[in-house]
Amino acid sequence: MRKIKVFADSTCDLPASWIEEYDIGLVPLYVTFDDETYKDGVDLTTPQLYSKVAKSGRLPKTAAPSPADFIQAFNPAIEQGQQVLYISLSSELSSTYQNAVIAAEEFAEGQVTVFDSLNLSTGIGLLVMKAVKAASEGKSVSEIVDLLEMTRPLVETEFVIDSLDYLYKGGRCSGMQNLVGSLLKIRPVIKVIDGKMTPVAKIRGSREKVLEQLVENALSKTADMDNDLVFITHSLADDDAASLQRILQSKTQAREVAISDAGCVISSHCGAKTIGILYTKALQ
Repeated sequence: MRKIKVFADSTCDLPASWIEEYDIGLVPLYVTFDDETYKDGVDLTTPQLYSKVAKSGRLPKTAAPSPADFIQAFNPAIEQGQQVLYISLSSELSSTYQNAVIAAEEFAEGQVTVFDSLNLSTGIGLLVMKAVKAASEGKSVSEIVDLLEMTRPLVETEFVIDSLDYLYKGGRCSGMQNLVGSLLKIRPVIKVIDGKMTPVAKIRGSREKVLEQLVENALSKTADMDNDLVFITHSLADDDAASLQRILQSKTQAREVAISDAGCVISSHCGAKTIGILYTKALQ
């Protein structure tokens, strides 16, 4: 048994097989439709989420795990003598980080360490996998945190949102912006900057054109790219993800180009057919 147990929350969007293989602890966020509350990825899948939105015409609310949820999740590892290192969803996007900090204070000093990813989706997942590898090599929690602090600003997270509809439903754009965007086939490009989702471009035209631009943006950074792992993360865009995977496998030196599915929380903010390329730049 490893001395350190690495935890993440459900927004890390790591493949379920990886969660099991690498023994990563996972704390789900909540998704609420009216008076029905579901644990992200446990009680509700992304296709079920979209079905409920289509029927109701409105988006669910999402909520962070409570401090009690974190205490319950961390307890078994602590009782087995492990140290816990939890890598959270960006504190700029959710109270998840703060609730985990509150939970950590209920344990003895040094038993639980909480690290703010300042990211989302597999931008978190990239840091989680760095931590898992370092823990398997016998690194201490403080050494792993040092590595994460160096790596965190190097994470590149860029998504293309296929439709403004979910942004409109979520109050992030006006009805007029939604209408004009739909008529002109405008798709926003979102990056994570300083822990926040930031629109950086609007691409007009076919989806093929948008995907080409997404790939070009990534390939323009290959000289700086960490060649360990690249993620293609998507919400119900399997064919496009497979196509991007083939391109990146042939045109980068990445050891692995992995595909992952966005969970309910991420999907509820972005909508179907959202797709992104996520990687880290190499440490200098």
